[in-house]
Amino acid sequence: MPRLAGVDIPNEKRIDIALTYIYGIGSHVAKNILKQAKVDPSIRAKNLTAEELRTIQTLIETIPTEGELRKIVRNNIETLKRTQAYRGLRHAMGLPTRGQRTRTNARTRKGKKKTIGAVSKEAATKAAEPKK
Repeated sequence: MPRLAGVDIPNEKRIDIALTYIYGIGSHVAKNILKQAKVDPSIRAKNLTAEELRTIQTLIETIPTEGELRKIVRNNIETLKRTQAYRGLRHAMGLPTRGQRTRTNARTRKGKKKTIGAVSKEAATKAAEPKK
């Protein structure tokens, strides 16, 4: 398995797809990297020569990827929170930040549903029974 930017990329995949396993590299950026490195995108990752891997590695080092990119994103979110921007407040409250509705849906951000104010059936029937 070739190792690029600290990530093992799969052997059997085409190199243009295999590069997308690196955080921060999508299909468009992967194709641009391969074009600059003059590597055929249809070659399997296991068939790359050491020279091709080296040129791809040097091109990947020019863009932020993996831990460096995660750090940048985390700092951006912290800045939004610190300046108390609307998006920062939404991040802090664990709600969607891009204008989605929250009355229904938004379960990924909000977590498991918490019922408020409604009494469960068991508690309601026990309360309705006369005491002996």
